[in-house]
Amino acid sequence: MREIITFALNNRIERVSGLSGDTTLLNWLRSTRRLTGSKEGCAEGDCGTCTVVIARRDAGGVMRWRPVNACIQFMGMLEGASVTTIEGIKPEIEVKSSNSPKSGKQSASNQASKIKVPDMHPCQQVMVDHHGSQCGFCTPGFVMSLFAAWCNGSGLDADTIDTTLAGNLCRCTGYRPIVEAALALKVGSVFPEYETYRRKTEAAIMAAIAHDETVCLSDGRRRFIAPATVKDFAANYAENQQATIVSGATDVGLWVTKMNCDLPVMIWTGRVDGFDKMEKIGAHWHIGPAVTHAAAMSHLAKGKPDFGEVMRRFGSLQVRSSGTLCGNIANGSPIGDMPPMLIALAAEIELSGVDSNRRMPLESFFLGYGKQDRDIGEFVSGLLVPTGDAPYFRAYKISKRFDQDISSVLGAFNIAVAGARITSARLAFGGMAATPSRAHNAEAILTDAPLTLESFTAAAHALDDDFAPISDMRASAEYRMQVAKNLVLKYGMDCLGGAVPRLTASSEKLTLDSLVEAG
Repeated sequence: MREIITFALNNRIERVSGLSGDTTLLNWLRSTRRLTGSKEGCAEGDCGTCTVVIARRDAGGVMRWRPVNACIQFMGMLEGASVTTIEGIKPEIEVKSSNSPKSGKQSASNQASKIKVPDMHPCQQVMVDHHGSQCGFCTPGFVMSLFAAWCNGSGLDADTIDTTLAGNLCRCTGYRPIVEAALALKVGSVFPEYETYRRKTEAAIMAAIAHDETVCLSDGRRRFIAPATVKDFAANYAENQQATIVSGATDVGLWVTKMNCDLPVMIWTGRVDGFDKMEKIGAHWHIGPAVTHAAAMSHLAKGKPDFGEVMRRFGSLQVRSSGTLCGNIANGSPIGDMPPMLIALAAEIELSGVDSNRRMPLESFFLGYGKQDRDIGEFVSGLLVPTGDAPYFRAYKISKRFDQDISSVLGAFNIAVAGARITSARLAFGGMAATPSRAHNAEAILTDAPLTLESFTAAAHALDDDFAPISDMRASAEYRMQVAKNLVLKYGMDCLGGAVPRLTASSEKLTLDSLVEAG
């Protein structure tokens, strides 16, 4: 096992050892490398001022540049990657003195010396030209989000720019000049010569440092282990049964930065060979432990657009680029948005250990608050999600803030219809119980019932027998129950193609005089 991590930082090789396993990239950049362009605003992955770009090859071997929140990215997660900060987006063209070859051919250094490099990178220049910066605190993060999109050649048009920048907050500009700056960026299939040079250098460094050994970063008190194979991962977890499994660290990172948790051992899924694969197996997508939300989003949204829209809303691009689906499920949050949607689609979960491998319906995995059906040494090794279209699938996220907020209630519903009758129903909720849960009584009323609004009305009332929600900082129990009933009605109207009546707490019949959007 190697006790040193190796990665590229602004196209130079870094070798780091002797660090505490819970050291974040942001703290290391600022305190050790004195690269202070990346700022700490929230230390929880919300504001985007710490955004840097991490490049890796995806499961298909294609290089991807991902914006990530450095404040919750652990150093051990950088093994084999390339990190670019605001200080490194304008490439330095190194020219080594050499004698001119007698053959007349130009040396690589002479060729590099003729590459014209602008004073500022285009992603910086457009911010200047369009007055996209005022106090400047958030500006490096915005530039790095633009840089990732610019490198990938997508996300900079009028239809996508809001999503690209949703993970970056600015208190000065009102965003208009920043959006105008982004729209002014020219993105094409041919990049400037200096960017081609930077990419070649980046790829060469990553190839040079690649290896298949397990890596450990430790100061003797806290260890971060990055296994390279499934066998090593299972063995390390069996040996360290109290270890914290880390995938994207979008939640575990906050345990360190906000809760000051002491995590003696962390084991990372992100480097394990094959864990980043998402493949069709029979009638299911098999989603590996390191498959990110960004990688899975387009596949899972096909034939069920609500799925993709909820994924877009619950996390920024930085979060979706790091966070994983399996990590989200293993976290077991009762207010997570993924579990209800996956339960409504009849997804299954796969659990593995050194000598075990089993699968079960996803809803059976959640036993109680903070408790899952997972034996000692077992880890979530995959999710199995049906690949087919789900024409009656709908998901409704109710939150105080529209984008990037934790749900007060999430309802995910899916029925099957034959003729004018409902043949099966799956109604799953988040935020209504100690676990993501199905509304079994409401489902029973809908199953084999006529496809009418009256059927959904009766199902909405049955929620009183399914749930007893609590009051907390996000919503009162009464609000949650009322909204959940309204969502079932909204779903019924969506299935029937009509407007949405509001169901009052005391009504036994529909009142059509108040048509409102649920929530």
